[in-house]
Amino acid sequence: MGAQPGAAAANLLEVRGLTKIFGSLKACDHVDLTVRRGEIHALLGENGAGKSTLVKMLFGSLEPNAGEIFWDGQPVRIASPHAARKLGIGMVFQHFSLFDALTAAENIALSLDDDTPIATIAAKAQALSHSYGLPLDPYALVGDLSVGERQRIEIIRCLLQVPQLIILDEPTSVLTPQEADRLFETLDRLRAEGKSILYISHRLEEVKRMCDSATVLRHGKVVGHCDPRRETASSLARMMVGNDVQAVVREPAEGMDKAPVLLEVKKLSRAPATSFSIPLRDISLGVRAGEVIGIAGVAGNGQGEFFEAVSGEMAQADAASVRIRGKDAGRLSISERRRLGAAFVPEERLGHGAAPRMKLSENLLLSRHATDDKAFIGPGGTIRTGAVDAAAQRIIAAMDVRKSARDPEAAALSGGNLQKFIIGRELDRRPAVMVVNQPTWGVDAGAAAKIRQALIGLARAGSAVLVISQDLDELFEISDAIAVMHNGQLSKPLPIAEATFEKIGLLMGGAEPGHVEPAMEVA
Repeated sequence: MGAQPGAAAANLLEVRGLTKIFGSLKACDHVDLTVRRGEIHALLGENGAGKSTLVKMLFGSLEPNAGEIFWDGQPVRIASPHAARKLGIGMVFQHFSLFDALTAAENIALSLDDDTPIATIAAKAQALSHSYGLPLDPYALVGDLSVGERQRIEIIRCLLQVPQLIILDEPTSVLTPQEADRLFETLDRLRAEGKSILYISHRLEEVKRMCDSATVLRHGKVVGHCDPRRETASSLARMMVGNDVQAVVREPAEGMDKAPVLLEVKKLSRAPATSFSIPLRDISLGVRAGEVIGIAGVAGNGQGEFFEAVSGEMAQADAASVRIRGKDAGRLSISERRRLGAAFVPEERLGHGAAPRMKLSENLLLSRHATDDKAFIGPGGTIRTGAVDAAAQRIIAAMDVRKSARDPEAAALSGGNLQKFIIGRELDRRPAVMVVNQPTWGVDAGAAAKIRQALIGLARAGSAVLVISQDLDELFEISDAIAVMHNGQLSKPLPIAEATFEKIGLLMGGAEPGHVEPAMEVA
């Protein structure tokens, strides 16, 4: 029954039997969901469980095959994102819908339904960013911004629309703990104002902390509802995957100080490529065989520029500034560095780590044709399609990549499943050097554990592994030592036995390394 005229329904949103079919795959299979006014409702599930498909139907990006949506007690058809916004539904997508060539304010203007001047939008966005602790330059070009800074634009753009229901898809995946805390304060304020939030996250501790209720999906079906505050992270993960998630084990590395340095960065400096880029200042770092070094830092402090320099996306003037397996590589291209035995995984998987409209096998060929000549390239430059396909299927099986076709386009995969494929693509080569930027961004608990264990295993098998991450829990779980990037400078790695969240957090905030010396060195 609908709500009485003039009375607000207790349930802001109700979904009954919502179904979406892609070919033979039921991405959502008769899903029921209720979100009450003034609550934060978690939507949980593995990668490929149907979460993104469900919220895209709620936001009008996809049309359901069956089922009903009720808004404020009344049946509605949400035919487009414009219709969703008009109802009062806002969404922050996991994959950002921003134009690189436009400024932050211009991107925000595109989502508004009036002709507000850019200067007014910029002023409102900046005021909102200061209010919620999400620093933003409204006149910065999006193409020059880090993933974390782009996330801030999406959140602020959504809040400027004053929605009644906010859908957040992995909102803290690119935020530091301090930034996440500020976001949680914002969500508490919104809840107190009577706003509702549908919250998708694989970080189960924050779900327990923030959410009033939860709906759990598995293989497109609802498998449970619960109060996450009465659950443990382990019990929530068990509901999501159907069994216990394997704990990550990091065995102590033996004889690390005698192992050869396979990746060396020496006095690396780089002028800013654009007016919004961060200059790199005299960075030196060595990663030995068998070792995992983690790099922490607030988004936008030079991690992207550092990755570009190490991977070969940006060649350096000094060839000796980057050395791979004892050879000068600073002036070499990505393919030439790959031929030296290095592998690279960028933070932005769709469009950077993979070509969206190309199949998984084709993406594999793009990244490996220069290093797997004999395996993938035949006489006269012909492509051995059978070998490429077999390798792609081997990676898909090894990483448990969930998909709707045998060899789908990269854009057809959920974010977490695409990440598993890209990581697996590089691990499959068994590289001597592995450099990964944000390895488990938007990946579910089970897959994240698998990726982290694989990186540890690669290192313990004799490779040098460098992990750039904004997830401190992740870095403490897998690293043998952690360094911090701040304002284009890199601290000396702190052995994991001496590292604490407080020490790393202080370095991330700009404290001088000498002010956070290990306690054992204090008289």
